[in-house]
Amino acid sequence: MTALPVYRWRLAPEGLATFRQLRALGLRPGGQPVVAQLERPRRRRGPLVAYLYRVDQAKPVRPMTPAKRAALERANAARQVCPECRRDAGYRIPASLGMCVPCADAPTPLAS
Repeated sequence: MTALPVYRWRLAPEGLATFRQLRALGLRPGGQPVVAQLERPRRRRGPLVAYLYRVDQAKPVRPMTPAKRAALERANAARQVCPECRRDAGYRIPASLGMCVPCADAPTPLAS
């Protein structure tokens, strides 16, 4: 296995793009392998790494079908229901809390 070429942040050659850059162009990698990586140095931890793909081999993004849209809406709606009180919180329940904010802030009764 050969090592990938590594470029510093903002110094990648023309014709290569990250996944997000491809998505902004309405493209997707389309099964092509990663051809290089981009590294952005950080002070206290290892560098941030982004993989680069060839733009000329990228494929157009698949359009959203009505069934996919409906499934996505159902999944997002399910993430708004609090598992404790079973009410719609009106926002996505934070994974760190695992419940809506009023349930998380409620004092817990002492077990006797």
